[in-house]
Amino acid sequence: MDYCGLLTDTKKQVPLKSIEVELEVRDHVATVVSTLNYENKEDKPLEAVFVFPLPGDAAVCHFSAQIGQTQLVAVVKEKQKAHEEYDDVLSSGQQAFLLKESEQSPDIFTLSVGSLPPGESASLRLEYVTELAVQADEGLRFCLPAVLNPRYQPQGSEGASVQVTSVPASLVPYSLSFSVRVSSPRPVSKVESSSSLEPLQYVNTEQTQATVKLAAGHKFDRDVELLIYYKDAHQPTAVVEAGQASAEPGSLMGDPVVMLSLYPEFPQSVMSSLASCGEFVLLLDRSGSMGCPKSDIKQTENRIASAKDTLMLLLKSLPMGCYFNIYSFGSSFQHIFPKSVEYSEKSLEEALKIVEAMQADLGGTEILNPLTHIFSQRCIPNQPRQLFVFTDGDVCNTKEVINLVKKNSDFHRCFSFGIGEGASSALINGLAKEGGGHAQFITGTDKMQPKVMQSLRYALQPTLVDISVTWDLPPGVSVTVLSQPITALYQGRRSLIYAQITGQSSEAAEGCVTVKYSLAGHPSQSQLRFPLKPAEDVGLTVHRLGARTLIRSLETEESEHRGQQDEGVKGMVVELSVQSGVSSSFTAFIAVNKGNSEPIKGPVVCRYVPIPKYTHPIGGKLLGGGNMDCQQYDDLPEDLLACKKGASSQAKSGGFFPGIKKNFQAVGKPKKSSLGMRAAPHQAPRQDGMSSSMYDSTYSSLGENDCTLSIQPPRDPLLQLVSLQKASGCWLLDPDLAAVLGKTSEEVENTKPPLVNQAVWATILALIWLHGFKMDAKEEWELLAMKAVSWLRAQNAPSKCVEAGNTLLGCNVQKDALGL
Repeated sequence: MDYCGLLTDTKKQVPLKSIEVELEVRDHVATVVSTLNYENKEDKPLEAVFVFPLPGDAAVCHFSAQIGQTQLVAVVKEKQKAHEEYDDVLSSGQQAFLLKESEQSPDIFTLSVGSLPPGESASLRLEYVTELAVQADEGLRFCLPAVLNPRYQPQGSEGASVQVTSVPASLVPYSLSFSVRVSSPRPVSKVESSSSLEPLQYVNTEQTQATVKLAAGHKFDRDVELLIYYKDAHQPTAVVEAGQASAEPGSLMGDPVVMLSLYPEFPQSVMSSLASCGEFVLLLDRSGSMGCPKSDIKQTENRIASAKDTLMLLLKSLPMGCYFNIYSFGSSFQHIFPKSVEYSEKSLEEALKIVEAMQADLGGTEILNPLTHIFSQRCIPNQPRQLFVFTDGDVCNTKEVINLVKKNSDFHRCFSFGIGEGASSALINGLAKEGGGHAQFITGTDKMQPKVMQSLRYALQPTLVDISVTWDLPPGVSVTVLSQPITALYQGRRSLIYAQITGQSSEAAEGCVTVKYSLAGHPSQSQLRFPLKPAEDVGLTVHRLGARTLIRSLETEESEHRGQQDEGVKGMVVELSVQSGVSSSFTAFIAVNKGNSEPIKGPVVCRYVPIPKYTHPIGGKLLGGGNMDCQQYDDLPEDLLACKKGASSQAKSGGFFPGIKKNFQAVGKPKKSSLGMRAAPHQAPRQDGMSSSMYDSTYSSLGENDCTLSIQPPRDPLLQLVSLQKASGCWLLDPDLAAVLGKTSEEVENTKPPLVNQAVWATILALIWLHGFKMDAKEEWELLAMKAVSWLRAQNAPSKCVEAGNTLLGCNVQKDALGL
């Protein structure tokens, strides 16, 4: 297969040889140093272009190049000026290097290596700092992105998408080495990863410092995810970092900067009573790539199936008295109800039937339109809106989507879930941050259900109002807060505040920050005292993260004024970016080799360096002699997988599928959409530049086989049990329940104590089974069990039922453990 721009005209590999990554984690902040080694093996000068992902909240703060004995350190300049200088230098036959952030999404960077002479090697060093997100199990998550899925370009959106060249992992011509050093005031208990690691090595006896490496032989074909666990992780902390000696006092880089990590603790009496109201709006991605497995590990459930199971569990766990609706989207969007409806047995059953029929058959990833429609719906009085977004998506209009969520943040909370390798961290984290919710990533063999239930617990926590932050500082000392105001607080979730400290104080002076809020009508507060004396030898990490925070805030403000040309805000971003050396969407890093007096001869040839793509065989067969990237499905029409028999000459010759030449395998059969309808291919003209005949050729190129992208494992008995629960929280005594319990209907019915209601008996058996056999998954079923217990209390269930249930199921679950 020909991959445009991956190989030279002599079939030699592109010039990126290897990537070396060093990660240093201090408490919950990471510094990442990546070294990219290039070598031009051709007989002509090369310009290599490498488009790659970084964490969406990373602050890129250093870029340099080593060519032979020459060391070049890049400087930050306004993007247009940097571009012009780069082009001028290449035109004169000199060397230059350009690193820039995408204007559409802050998690995509482009590195241009200009005029690398034949036989020459270059080593490029890239450094960034980032905060580590706290997971539901108290682990800190770091992700080294490897997969950059092609960003879906919504119809009618402005701006050209970034050119991304992706290949199967076996064809990626460069290697990866990855080493980690962890240090913290608290002991490091363990480090886990989705990839194979060498054993953790402790550096000191206190176990507060440790090192670990990626195991040899790792293929850089998936994101490298690390989970770092400390003992007593959720402790409020403050780090005061000294300013840069060479910077002007009073400037951001010249003054000390403090980073506060706050973990508010709410009264247990309030937290024990979860909310019984709310409008829950669930938004599910049904683009083509959702039909792919979550990972390339054998027997891995595909994304849409896992999402459907999760929706079922989430729906069963909702409290009586709330409202809900479910939207699904691709190139278009659908909703189950015209507007949110009250949660009842009837509405729940209707929703579950439609969810069960959903497939990954809606084409692209146009998330902006359904969000716009959701926000246009009037809120229900006394029912706080909670938005749950499930997507594996990568879109070009990330900032536009996030800005829409921010604009409506006063009227809802947004909880986001990134599914599978390569989901955009900028999109997932941005939705949650601007929506006052929480972000989760589901990769590799991760189960989606426990992470979603953690977010549901956050959503059911009482809403905090009147949140304010006040500072108590010595005379002559003031602060300038760099972070945006805190809009949401959750039990056990970290909130970060960055602030610039101006003025002089004694070495023993202390500062105090107080977070005040109202919880369930009761005023409360959390306090943290901290020394104002800067810590020693901590570098400028906190300054750079603070600068990044302020830059992102200003960029958001500038984008909200698009069309009015707010040059003032843009100028502030450029000035701050140049001053701090931190990247922005309006600046770029540029390094020029001015010492190379001999011009490089010959025309410069451009080569695009590939990144690995997430691949999976379709129906057990490879399309066109190779794997087809699952993300390519996002560019296909609705109901692509629900196609007619036959094959057109256009499809056989490759049609509009890039890289697929011949023998397009039959992989689909007709299926209805979730609403029982399917639009005819000729129903309306397409809006994306493809003729209807091209879509017809696609439909007719697919045959009658089932379009399953992976072998589905047997359904989990826990999910089977959950599917049988009623909206009220009870179970009914029927053969399906008996089968899950591992008993016959006769055994279950004959052991029921006399005069006991059948539903009461069935519900107690279900609870005993959960406590007796599924305690390892308690976080998944805890909320629906609480609903079942509430129902049982209302029925005055006799205690003898628990004894009889234990006898039948062979368990020893105490009545108190059930909550009765």
